[in-house]
Amino acid sequence: MSNVEAPFSDTEPPPLRLRTKLFFGIGSAAETIALFSLGSYALLYYNQVLGLPGWLGGLALSISFVVDGFADPVIGSISDRTRSRFGRRHPFMYAAPIPIALFFLAIFNPPNGLSHTLLFLWFSGSVIGLRVAMSVFHTPHLALGGELSESYVERSKVMAWNNFSTWIGGTAISLIALTFFFKATPDYPRGLLNPEPYLPFSLLAAGATLTILFTSAWFTRDQIPRLPKPPVDQPPFSPFEFLQDIGKVLANRNYLWLLMGLFALSLMNGIRDTLGLYGATYYWGFPSEDLRWYSLGSLVGFVCALTLTPRLHARWGRRPVIICSTAAMVVFPALGYILRELGLIFPNGDPRLLPTLVSIAAVSYAVGAILNISVMSALADVADENEVRFGVRQEGVLYSTRALFAKVDTAIGAALAGAVLTLIAFPEMAQPGEVDAEVIRNLGLFLGPISMIPGVIAIFLYGRFNISRADFVATRAKIEEIKRAQAKAD
Repeated sequence: MSNVEAPFSDTEPPPLRLRTKLFFGIGSAAETIALFSLGSYALLYYNQVLGLPGWLGGLALSISFVVDGFADPVIGSISDRTRSRFGRRHPFMYAAPIPIALFFLAIFNPPNGLSHTLLFLWFSGSVIGLRVAMSVFHTPHLALGGELSESYVERSKVMAWNNFSTWIGGTAISLIALTFFFKATPDYPRGLLNPEPYLPFSLLAAGATLTILFTSAWFTRDQIPRLPKPPVDQPPFSPFEFLQDIGKVLANRNYLWLLMGLFALSLMNGIRDTLGLYGATYYWGFPSEDLRWYSLGSLVGFVCALTLTPRLHARWGRRPVIICSTAAMVVFPALGYILRELGLIFPNGDPRLLPTLVSIAAVSYAVGAILNISVMSALADVADENEVRFGVRQEGVLYSTRALFAKVDTAIGAALAGAVLTLIAFPEMAQPGEVDAEVIRNLGLFLGPISMIPGVIAIFLYGRFNISRADFVATRAKIEEIKRAQAKAD
């Protein structure tokens, strides 16, 4: 059988308006502003600025991932069963923004004079609050994205705009932070180690997050009348019904392979993401301002993903794209560290080093975005399968259970990252250029070849997913047949 799938039939649903895709997508821009800031700056701030031991900072992040991860499916199940004049998703999207902004401010503004124990408790509590409040928005928001279109390629476009919006949010807040807040000063050549900018930075980021989340919710409300509704005879949420919901999604074998692949991939990314700034600051020796150039690499990567992914899905289907992008995602983020270990990359301080690493990062961003778009689109196809099998649409539970696996595993990755700092004896409140060379080398080993191990496992697991375009067309035909039969019976 050819790897190139047959063209679509003439019965493809019409495309969504660009306006709808844009306003849906920007919700993820706000999520990224908050969670990128948390993931990129919080551990460094608490460990290197406030003096909290690295293992305690990593533990706080890990606990928040676990608590939030288990909250996700509950939120998803409640959302799937919600009946209101605002639909199933929008009541949650309206309720979440204000708590999100308040918890974000709490993270970067702890009271002065706290002991390590109290600082750990403050960090843990405020991060848990932020993540759970964000899930109240983000879980229904992703489910909304899975419901917006019944078209194979249009689903890819919806998730491509969603993914591109994550770049907009992360890049914008990174550029603003490094350009206007964490600039080098005579006292702080590495601006991220300066405690003063964190208050004004957090005020700006919290305000932007609040505004963008409300905007996304408000300007997608026109889609509510055409979105799926829960069956009139569906029981309300209860612990028993929740367990049944989980059982239904886990009964889908394709979904299980996606979950297990995500589990392995998230372990790799948890280590890389948590230690990424340590690598840039201490391993490569870049000042904070130089990190802005990574935004250029990310722009190239995410634009490529936005434009290429729907075309790749139309040409080959989702499965081959998932496998190939996973393999590339395993290799490219680790490539610079591997080349340094082999003596094949420019030394620190060489003007050619930064553009080389930015180029590698551009490919990393592209393949990571293509993978994310592909998997998120595939989840909508899984929702179709479960609608045929069980008679209900479960986008909320499907996307949130995936988030549970990702967060639990990323929690393990974040805890491992904190443990790595302790294992390699990375000093607290360290100054770049003054850390022992063997410690720096060990940091590079963990960010490079060691981090690749769970990613290799992810390639095999994702390869077991097997919903082709032909399967998608057959499933959609069954759904339409069921709808016609129900309409005739009514």
